[in-house]
Amino acid sequence: MKTIALATAILLVQLSHAQEFGEDTKSVDAVIKALYEVISGPKGQERNWPRFKNLFTEDAKMLAMVKSGEELRSFRLTPEDYVQRSGPFLVDNGFFENEIHRDSHSYGPICQVWTTYESRLGSKDAKPFDRGINSVQLVQDKGRWWIQSITWAGESAAGPIPKRYLRN
Repeated sequence: MKTIALATAILLVQLSHAQEFGEDTKSVDAVIKALYEVISGPKGQERNWPRFKNLFTEDAKMLAMVKSGEELRSFRLTPEDYVQRSGPFLVDNGFFENEIHRDSHSYGPICQVWTTYESRLGSKDAKPFDRGINSVQLVQDKGRWWIQSITWAGESAAGPIPKRYLRN
């Protein structure tokens, strides 16, 4: 009996989020816009993590390419891992990530988006502290778009962002 009650409660929460955040998943553009919006905000502002999680498939993966010494290494996360690891930093420091270029390729219900970003701690900061590229794979299923995976890498002196990902 408890299992049925728990399953029903989870389903009701999922349906509530689907209704509340439905506009976020109507198109690839809407998903990418929501992704940047939900992680951005001033110092002291908790992020809307239910909105964030609503963007992803159940088995979504996130992969950060991070510098370790002179090498780049991959760091794998689930969306929940991202919330737990990055959430406190975002609230404690403020964080604004803006898309500055996008290159998308779609075929039917699948889409690959290369979205170049700039990151700032304050929305009015003149210079970003980081730039990089998010590679976002999306699928269309059950009448909406979902993020299946995201891989990202920050720009470095050894690996500047190619001009084709900076032009408008």
